[in-house]
Amino acid sequence: MITKRFSNGRPVLTVGLAAVVFFAGGAARTLPRVAVTSPEELVLRYKMLAGQVLRYQDAGETRETTEVMGQTNETVATSKKTQSFLGKGQKEGNHLLGVTIDDWTLTILSMQGNLSPDLKSVQGKSFDMVLSPLGVEVDVSGAESLTFEIAGGTQNVAAGFKIFFPDLPDKPVKIGDSWPSSFVIENKSGTSVRRVEIQSVNTFEGLETVDGMECARITSKQTGSISGTGNQQGLDLLFAGTIKGTDVWYFAPKEGIYVKSITDVVSETTITVSGAQAMTVPTTQKQKGEIKLVSR
Repeated sequence: MITKRFSNGRPVLTVGLAAVVFFAGGAARTLPRVAVTSPEELVLRYKMLAGQVLRYQDAGETRETTEVMGQTNETVATSKKTQSFLGKGQKEGNHLLGVTIDDWTLTILSMQGNLSPDLKSVQGKSFDMVLSPLGVEVDVSGAESLTFEIAGGTQNVAAGFKIFFPDLPDKPVKIGDSWPSSFVIENKSGTSVRRVEIQSVNTFEGLETVDGMECARITSKQTGSISGTGNQQGLDLLFAGTIKGTDVWYFAPKEGIYVKSITDVVSETTITVSGAQAMTVPTTQKQKGEIKLVSR
């Protein structure tokens, strides 16, 4: 997760984009392997073959609008990342994966100036993660050691990978079936702590050909909440908000590979500032993203 900060003398604006990288590079939950048990039912399980490398391109844009003292400010953040997952065999019944951040660019444009953090410290770097057959990110702690600097603060890359893969149903599903999933992400940056809680209803809608592969298409309807606290320049901050979104993701049953996902998320957050400059700042964030398989 990256907290975008701008030195414009208005500290409330430095926190509004903290959710950008909650979902950039990971805000979209992805798709599984499918095994046929009958003409009408599928069993969804991840299959990460030892020695197989899956490379994904992850691109997204977030537009944030804030109202401060009657003035409207807009900030646009764009992110483009390429990342690889190498199957390294099994670990206690789960998949051991070697993850490499092949390339990553992040640009933030605002009325107060532009920001493009130097991400060379994480580009080309790798860590191991453990993924269960049902999509639970059992261990992503290795990503916490991959850090970079942004606007005077230090961030690590772990948060996005904690939600990269979606949770799968523990029983066979047929077209029209739905199942619930949820996740919680906490991000600490300096004196700020942000918490995002998401609940999803996932529906298996049918089969569709994507990039020459027959894929299962699943739509996830998401709702959630944002909460948190912080302190900047002597001012106490309190965050409270809601999230609504839709993910559409595709998986090739025969190949057992996640192929593509498209994400559209809107969040409404109120930042309450107390102290010498007491105020309430409404913030709207609209985010669109796409993850697609580029090589295997």
